[in-house]
Amino acid sequence: MKFDIIGRYKLWFVLSAFLIALGLFGFSYNYIVRGKLMNVGIDFTGGTVLTLRFDEQAQIGRNLGRVRTTLEKFDLKENIIQIAGDKDITIRTEPLESDTRTKIMEELQKEFGAVELLEADTIGPSIGRELRVQAFWALLLATVGILIYVSFRFEFKYAVAATAALWHDAIITVGLVALLWRSVDTAFIAASLTVLGYSINDTIVIFDRIRENLIRPSKDKKEFSAVVNESILQTMARSVNTGLTVLFVDVCLVLFGGVTLKDFAITLFIGFSIGMYSSVFIASPLLVLMEKRFGKQKIRRA
Repeated sequence: MKFDIIGRYKLWFVLSAFLIALGLFGFSYNYIVRGKLMNVGIDFTGGTVLTLRFDEQAQIGRNLGRVRTTLEKFDLKENIIQIAGDKDITIRTEPLESDTRTKIMEELQKEFGAVELLEADTIGPSIGRELRVQAFWALLLATVGILIYVSFRFEFKYAVAATAALWHDAIITVGLVALLWRSVDTAFIAASLTVLGYSINDTIVIFDRIRENLIRPSKDKKEFSAVVNESILQTMARSVNTGLTVLFVDVCLVLFGGVTLKDFAITLFIGFSIGMYSSVFIASPLLVLMEKRFGKQKIRRA
């Protein structure tokens, strides 16, 4: 007996509602306890960027942890350290006064010897607001592009179901990231767009199989919901194998990618997991419900 995924759509919708509610709880808790909805990074709030050059190339890869330990002495709320060249690193942190910056350089020189300050830039709040606007437009244009593409390749109702699943993924991912109090910066936006691309790809595979099964001659006429359910089961092995492979690589990135990539990798893990779920349990049931509501439309051949 085949598992009836479509017939249990209410269960999947309740599970999604629970995950969304969990994210809303995270927003509420953060606002009440921490004073802001999310752990917004300096890319959006503004801060200081220092570019430093060390005397020896070998120090860069080996001693990032020591650099971070040195910065912790100044009780900075946030700092991101990245390798910028053979001998260079960049430090992105909260806004620093000139005196604090001087003391940080003195501590680093005590720890590592000759350390040269190549550049010190300030990211103002206005730049942060501009980045937030650009991030919003990036997500909106990606959604519109996907809506147009899926409408052209399939039908408009397919596009609506796929887009609704994408926003479902985005809302849950943002909510869980807020609940876990992970940093939200430009890397988070990059991770979110990557998740949207992965999720729509998984959904398109299922929609392709649905179309193939609808146009294939068959002696037994099946209801649309039965065709969709059969198509999901036919592509399930592919979806699971691909998803687990992606998640395995991402887990390695979480464990061994270092502090700088950890928030990015965690966002990917949440988004990929939700995307795997939504392609099967959200997008496809939505398509069936729309079919029942608006009736049959002509199926485009690939």
